[in-house]
Amino acid sequence: MIISISGFHGSGKSTIAEMLAKKLNWPRYYMGGLRREAALKKGMTLAEYNKLGETDPSTDLAVDNYQKELGQTKNNFIIEGRTSWHFIPHSLKIYINVDHKIGAERIFKSLQKKNNRNEDNNLNTLEDVIKSVEERYKSDKLRYKKYFNIDVYDLKNYDFVINTDTLNINQVFEKVYSFIKKELEREALTKNK
Repeated sequence: MIISISGFHGSGKSTIAEMLAKKLNWPRYYMGGLRREAALKKGMTLAEYNKLGETDPSTDLAVDNYQKELGQTKNNFIIEGRTSWHFIPHSLKIYINVDHKIGAERIFKSLQKKNNRNEDNNLNTLEDVIKSVEERYKSDKLRYKKYFNIDVYDLKNYDFVINTDTLNINQVFEKVYSFIKKELEREALTKNK
């Protein structure tokens, strides 16, 4: 089974992906990290790289092709990325949602714990983070609609959706893992028939 995880900024998707990978003892692939590395190689912030991607599809192609290849050649892994469900259509698709403001507050708290060190070096206030999250959201919607005719934020694309507004990370993990466990059991039964 391949589990693709997407979600809104600040929803806890990365933490959940890490926890699932550890629990299942499966590898985890993080597409956001690959995009950040690509931006860094070009001497750009992620925001600048996303903006470039609005007119240059090559910024998404390497990650997209990598996802497709993983989906065709490997099994039993977690992949975290906004388009992973699209490029690996046979994956179990999970979306972790959060209110935009709550997500921005979580990101801001996380940045404060890191002594406000961040890739853009300009997210110094909650308002900065809210603006950055909204810009990333708009850029994602524009790029993915333009290049793939998909809306990664449309909840109908996913097998399981959870809202984390009022849940702590352990509660989110238990609910997500419970769903996955049932799907793994169902898959095992199907194979044994």
